[in-house]
Amino acid sequence: MLWMGRIAGLSVLLFSVVASTAFAEDGASETAPNSITQAGWESEINGADVAWMLTSSALVLMMTAPGLALFYGGLVRKKNILSVMMQCFFLMGIMSIVWALWGYSLAFGQNIGTGFFGGFVGGTDYLFLDGVIPFMNGDTADVPMAGSIPRSVHMVFQMMFFIITPALIAGAYAERMKFSTMVVFSVLWGTFIYCPIAHWVWADDGWLFNAPYEAFDFAGGTVVHISSGFSALLISIMLGKRIGFGTTPMPPHNLTYTCIGAALLWVGWFGFNAGSAGGANAAAANAFVATHMAAAAGVIAWAGAEWIFRGKPSVLGACSGAVAGLVCITPACGVVNPLHGIILGFAAGLVCYFACTTIKSKFGYDDSLDAFGVHGVGGTLGAMLTGVFATPTIAEGAKGLFTDNPSQLINQAISIVAAGALALSGTFILIKILDATMGLRVTEEEEIRGLDVTQHDEEGYIFL
Repeated sequence: MLWMGRIAGLSVLLFSVVASTAFAEDGASETAPNSITQAGWESEINGADVAWMLTSSALVLMMTAPGLALFYGGLVRKKNILSVMMQCFFLMGIMSIVWALWGYSLAFGQNIGTGFFGGFVGGTDYLFLDGVIPFMNGDTADVPMAGSIPRSVHMVFQMMFFIITPALIAGAYAERMKFSTMVVFSVLWGTFIYCPIAHWVWADDGWLFNAPYEAFDFAGGTVVHISSGFSALLISIMLGKRIGFGTTPMPPHNLTYTCIGAALLWVGWFGFNAGSAGGANAAAANAFVATHMAAAAGVIAWAGAEWIFRGKPSVLGACSGAVAGLVCITPACGVVNPLHGIILGFAAGLVCYFACTTIKSKFGYDDSLDAFGVHGVGGTLGAMLTGVFATPTIAEGAKGLFTDNPSQLINQAISIVAAGALALSGTFILIKILDATMGLRVTEEEEIRGLDVTQHDEEGYIFL
């Protein structure tokens, strides 16, 4: 099993390097329908939009590391902190290469085929950055555009979502999954699950982007949180519980890290949500403010629930509430106002609190860091509430239950079921295949010793 895992991991890396080298000279296609010459760059490009989108890209990358790495790292036991950080950091590398070579094309390329399956996944338009990076058009260098920004900027912004989504799933299998299997799973999951869902929801010809099934998902409630949350739940069940779960105390080893990570996630989320406006505009301003208000309300709701039901509010509860509020507002921030954001944040704080305590305890699954309880539940709640509060005062044509369009709730539900079904079925198939070929879990001895030493031959804390 060990040699198979190493070969699989090295094969992924080798293919990425060879493919990128082979296609580097070709660059983009000789014909791009939306492009400008480099000579016309200064007069035709929107500098403010480009600056905001580049800033947003950096903010979203920061959410994975150090944000998520610290948030998750503080929640595990000290013998596993480096394993969590390595998962986040390595995914920043491997998922970036996958996205550039084929992921972006599968998500945002033109449909393959016609009918329903024509809206299932993108084609080869942007394979190996074809039509994304500047190319020679005769004697002139042209820059492919996506609206008011170079398409390469749109590509790199969306890349950051592709990185963090499988990293969120790591919260479900923390402290027990083999690193080699994690790498291969993440590449396959991103290719066969994330990319199709992203195409459905965000591509111009995606079936959930257009009537009659148009669903509102401004920044990734369905694409990022529902897909990762549902997959996380299934993996936690299929992988099995950690040794000692339910009988041995497993408290977070460093809530200081978790609090710092949550703060970084909060700040990074401004790029995540407001950056999804595609530029420096009114939509970005509204998304920014609504995002902050939802996070603030989530803190109060979760910590308040702890205060009422457990006697004291906790730092972990406040941090979890902020993230829950941020998750819930993600699909809605482009179609609801900041006051609605407060409502969504409060709702998320309360609902996710009960999901991570009462529901998790009742069913007994070991979702180590509550990836499902926060992202799966919060994303689902946010998607449905988007259909309730969507208003044309924020986005033209966006109407929900309170603006005389109750049928939008049906479309929101369809998007949840579709994304959840693909995430669950696809994850089940991938896990079965990887379990049979590579193995999923570390050995019992390795799990007891800790993944830092057994998977990476390092220790997170060495005090001399």
